[in-house]
Amino acid sequence: MTTVRPLDRLSAAEAAEVLALAAAAEQADGVYPLSEDVVLRVRGGGDPSAHTHFLAYSGDDHLAGYAYLERGGSGELFVHPSARRHGHGTALLAAAGGGPLRFWAHGDEPGARAFAEKNGFERVRVLWQMRRSLTEPLPDIPLPPGVTLRGFRPGHDEQAWLGVNSRAFAHHPEQGRWTLDDLRLREAEPWFDPAGFLLAVDIEDTLLGFHWTKVHPASGDDPALGEIYVLGVDPAGHRRGLGAALSVAGLSHLAAQGLTVANLYVDESNAAAVALYRRLGFAIYKTDISYFRP
Repeated sequence: MTTVRPLDRLSAAEAAEVLALAAAAEQADGVYPLSEDVVLRVRGGGDPSAHTHFLAYSGDDHLAGYAYLERGGSGELFVHPSARRHGHGTALLAAAGGGPLRFWAHGDEPGARAFAEKNGFERVRVLWQMRRSLTEPLPDIPLPPGVTLRGFRPGHDEQAWLGVNSRAFAHHPEQGRWTLDDLRLREAEPWFDPAGFLLAVDIEDTLLGFHWTKVHPASGDDPALGEIYVLGVDPAGHRRGLGAALSVAGLSHLAAQGLTVANLYVDESNAAAVALYRRLGFAIYKTDISYFRP
């Protein structure tokens, strides 16, 4: 029998349990089951009224599964490897409600695919992780005339960046909705480095585009990774070639830190971005799937 507890906020002990559960799933599946944003919410970040945590306990009162659901019906769900096929995932889905639901599955795994189909979900979105070596030469792509690069200044650049980000990702279901709280949560993370948050500005210091990089420490079989975390160009002040130039500038910054591998995440359907990254030498490494139930 499964008992599901819905909570607006997790205690420190509950958060530690959920993250331990996620680590066990990663060890078994080879892919971490939670996105960065959900991990931040598990740790207590963000508005607790905007999301719900669901904890599924087995009959012996051990945490067997976890689901996260944003207001609006988008979330993530996973079950401990030793507790699968015992109804815990189905119980979590039932607790999440009967309306439209959208869940991410990290890694295109047969088990997740079968679970989704069994419960009336269809595959609606594909997110690729792409990688390239940073030991291979990067193309020389200069910035457009009149454009210079500088680092992000915390306490000064937030509102300008949020404006460009919302316009650059106006049709993106997650990135385009970032708030000041979302940005500040990441500024408080240990990995945040303003020097690697590159802003492209004109002579009047108007923000035209950005390349926010992130460094992941080595983990398991993975080397330390330099990520194209978010890259965007303001469509209102688009300069031809700025996106490609920003890409190379950020990758050069990561290579200069001694990193040997770069990664990024991009929607399969974003043909222009995929074409740019392929030209820069990136290839598909892993796949995440979004499943939707009407």
